[in-house]
Amino acid sequence: MSWIQNELPAVWRAKWIDPELSHDKEQRQPASVLRRSFTVESTENARLFITCHGLYEARLNGQRVGEFVLAPGTGDYSKRLTMQCYEVSELLRTGENELTVTLGDGWYRGCVGIDGLRNYYGDDLALLCQLEIDGKAVLCSDERWEASQQGPVRENDLQQGENCDARLEEIRDWHGVTLQNFGYANLAPTESVPILEQERFPGKIITTPNGETVIDFGQNLAGYTELRITARAGQTITLWHGETLDENGNFTQKNFDPGDRNQNGGIPQKITYVCKEGLNVYKPRFTIFGFRYVKVETDIDLTGAEFTAIAIYSQMPQSGFFECGNADVNRLFLNSLWSMRSNFCDIPTDCPTRERAGWTGDAGAFAPTAVYLADCYPVLRKWLGECRMAQGEDGLVQNIAPVNNKGGMISNMLQGSAGWGDACVLVPWVLYEAYGDKTILKENYDMMRRWLAFCEKRAQKTRPHNLLNPYKKYLVDEGFHFGEWCQPDVDNTEAMKKTMMLGAPEVATAYYFRSASLMAQIAEILGKPEDAKQYAEIAENAKKAYRHTCTKNGKISSDRQCEYVRPIAFRLLDGEEVKAAADDLAALVEKNGYHLNTGFLSTPDLCRVLADNGHADTAYKLLLQEDCPGWLYAVKRGATTIWETWDGVRPDGTVHDSLNHYSYGAVIGWLFSGVCGIELKAGALTIKPHPGRELGYAKAEWRSPVGTISSAWHYEGDKLSFDMNVPVPASIELPNGEKHEVTEGEHHYEILL
Repeated sequence: MSWIQNELPAVWRAKWIDPELSHDKEQRQPASVLRRSFTVESTENARLFITCHGLYEARLNGQRVGEFVLAPGTGDYSKRLTMQCYEVSELLRTGENELTVTLGDGWYRGCVGIDGLRNYYGDDLALLCQLEIDGKAVLCSDERWEASQQGPVRENDLQQGENCDARLEEIRDWHGVTLQNFGYANLAPTESVPILEQERFPGKIITTPNGETVIDFGQNLAGYTELRITARAGQTITLWHGETLDENGNFTQKNFDPGDRNQNGGIPQKITYVCKEGLNVYKPRFTIFGFRYVKVETDIDLTGAEFTAIAIYSQMPQSGFFECGNADVNRLFLNSLWSMRSNFCDIPTDCPTRERAGWTGDAGAFAPTAVYLADCYPVLRKWLGECRMAQGEDGLVQNIAPVNNKGGMISNMLQGSAGWGDACVLVPWVLYEAYGDKTILKENYDMMRRWLAFCEKRAQKTRPHNLLNPYKKYLVDEGFHFGEWCQPDVDNTEAMKKTMMLGAPEVATAYYFRSASLMAQIAEILGKPEDAKQYAEIAENAKKAYRHTCTKNGKISSDRQCEYVRPIAFRLLDGEEVKAAADDLAALVEKNGYHLNTGFLSTPDLCRVLADNGHADTAYKLLLQEDCPGWLYAVKRGATTIWETWDGVRPDGTVHDSLNHYSYGAVIGWLFSGVCGIELKAGALTIKPHPGRELGYAKAEWRSPVGTISSAWHYEGDKLSFDMNVPVPASIELPNGEKHEVTEGEHHYEILL
């Protein structure tokens, strides 16, 4: 059975069918099961087209159709509802067949987003499917189907969990369906990749200090638990999923406490399963959790019971591999990889527990690392499509796409933040440089152009304290901005209030310059010289506006590392100004005990900026910092993913915030581009490693769009050896200044120290 992309029926003959007799707008509902028997004379060239309101799992003659879990995936369903096409010839048989489809709430009407809203797109469930053989419809969803809500899945919610009664597997109570006129206008073929069951982790049963039975799977992930247990009919087992143990070693969900969301049922991440007699094998169908630990409540004898955590994420093969002589850095690499896997479920999200929202700022910060770690082009491309659909008529790019909250300050006022909205330019550019395909720039050019127009209009307004800036029309100090979000030792709420009162010209103007600079290049690439000229002019003036307000003739004076990292990384400084700023940055880091104090936006560039400007030693000390804030603090605390905040588990053991949040894992991109020096820019390959004795050795392999690239180095006494393997011609630059233009193949160099 194969997955077929980008195909719709030539003619829709199927009708939307609603399986429910009534819709309760507030309460969680049982899953609906639909079925239809039909006969066929031939089984060749059979294709099933299917989508739904909610989530579906289809079975043809008892065999599951496809491997896509949580189908049809997420998105702004009101504008675009994807459908899947499966080649199902091998599941059909000549004569009588039966298609059954089970529908769950999913993103459509389950709890979603930062507010945990229910019924965001509607309060119904509905199915649309059409089975064709040789292009002729032989089965369609229509009024002849029957449905039931008396199956084993008694309640289901994507975030809250699932209740299942295995004694109800044989359904006896069926009723008719209702035709609905939802139409076909928002239907679109699938152009992305499916969400799949991936790695499996066997659980280890432990007893916590307070006597709870807890399963430790050894890895924090997004997915669900499969259980295999022998029991008596009617016995119940309840599974609570959490990311960590508390300061006393007991199970907790406190770190993703939903607060006000309790009115919508909270986020219990809970499975309740009522057993049938004998052997029970069960895994959820319409829910997904972020977890490492599971608390078990049951009177069933667990002797011989098996519990397995199954990781769930989009199909994106690992493409980046890294190893060095420091075991903690190797673990940090895996932590970043696992946080990416946990949060690339159809679209990139911030965390798999509390919000599961497609924050633009998160994707923009992490994309340069993501393209090294996995083949994520289809996932990011789909998400950019959601950004386009969420864009306002005035060009504003939402902070979250797809939008999944209604009303309140977040949805009405706090939008269009610099560094968040700019992801509409940054992410396509990252994909273009990695994959060398102009298509991604063409698809998103209008969104980028409109975003720049929005920024240009916003820059026309200037706060009184900046009116003397001669380039004030290019200074962005109006509008809402998160600023340098989530800096250590800074109260984020107070910082945001200050930003709203005084503006954030350092951040916002820098991003205005950055996006305009990239747009000038993108316009040239796409053959739009007039646009390129316009954006180059905007960039030039935004740079002048930035320098006037945020520097003193190119000299920076600040105690915040971000205000040095950003202008260096974005090339807002010239000549010797860069060296002076990098020197001052290194001095700030040293003064801070080799701890960072950068926030959300500039942390990804921190080590690179230092290493590229003569301070690789400082970059390595930051990388290897074991105290908080530092990347190895979490590793030393046993983390298997990246935390949302540096002190997600404090020294006293208290826990807070998400423990599976890929953003600060963006430093892993520097392991590839800096430590091992692999940079690919639209087919042009450069290898310029920055070795450090602290690691002893390092080797990176990137299965890139142009082929497998590897770069390795190791210290051996007074000698430093390099081994590179390149699939295309490349420029190699060694730390002693040697430069080599090489052809594809293996290359070895040695430097005496």
